[in-house]
Amino acid sequence: MPEQDNKEIVNVETHHETSDVNVRALLWTVVIIVVFAAVAHVLVWLMYRYLRQHERAQTPPAVTAVTLPSGAETPSEPRLQPFPSRGPNGKVEPPYTTTPVMDLKQMRAAEDEALKTSAWIDQQKGIVRIPIDIAKKLVIQEGLPVTGTSGTEGTTTATGTTGTNP
Repeated sequence: MPEQDNKEIVNVETHHETSDVNVRALLWTVVIIVVFAAVAHVLVWLMYRYLRQHERAQTPPAVTAVTLPSGAETPSEPRLQPFPSRGPNGKVEPPYTTTPVMDLKQMRAAEDEALKTSAWIDQQKGIVRIPIDIAKKLVIQEGLPVTGTSGTEGTTTATGTTGTNP
């Protein structure tokens, strides 16, 4: 009796599936997509080459009625290298002697020289540039100048004198 009960429950139309995915159809889909992508890339590349050649053939050179002023081939100062420039002797130096590295060396040398020598900044106002070593010694001896804007009373300088702000 148990065998007859099982036959009544079983559906004869159902059966076991042999595969979940049709592999052949999947592979054909991938091949078709790859071929389509390759053909599209080739067509776009050919179209680009055609349009580039067409545009270059159709574009005339620029026409302008503006004449360049004399000396316009070299931009005005300050300018980027390499342009010829006049040296200290007044002669035009070739561009390879005025490189950014050489300019930096010259700038540092000029700054070092300015730190070590005295010179007038504005002689009418009495403003002078002094070497930095002397300036440091003067600040230590005399102290920083008092401007009167701090509002403190009885400031002491490096020499030990006491002053009052007005």
